[in-house]
Amino acid sequence: MHKQIYVNIPCRNLPASKAFFEALGYSFNPQFTNDKGAGMMLGESIYAMLLAEDFARTFTSKAFIDAKTSTEQWICLSCDSREEVDTLVAKARAAGGNIPGEAQDHGFMYGHGFEDLYGHHWELVHMTGMPPQA
Repeated sequence: MHKQIYVNIPCRNLPASKAFFEALGYSFNPQFTNDKGAGMMLGESIYAMLLAEDFARTFTSKAFIDAKTSTEQWICLSCDSREEVDTLVAKARAAGGNIPGEAQDHGFMYGHGFEDLYGHHWELVHMTGMPPQA
């Protein structure tokens, strides 16, 4: 099975994207960070590669969508507590991110999310159990 995940995210302005995520408390691996991309550490084996758009285009011949008007995917990260979910959403708002909806409490799972500077949707969840059986 897989040991790591790398999510590649094209960014129009790489320095602005780095500053946004640094304001949320994330750091970057200097071995995988330069003027073309930034290896953001999300967890022990979870990484987001923020890629300058011109560099990201070298990996695909497909057009990029405008994530502010279309959804291709969204990224969901687990959090250790409801407070961590709320804190990250508040930091995202303060750093210029968009908060597209309200927090949701499903009993066994609490979630909320934000959109980064380019509209990529990041969902944050804290799970306290399993969903009820259908």
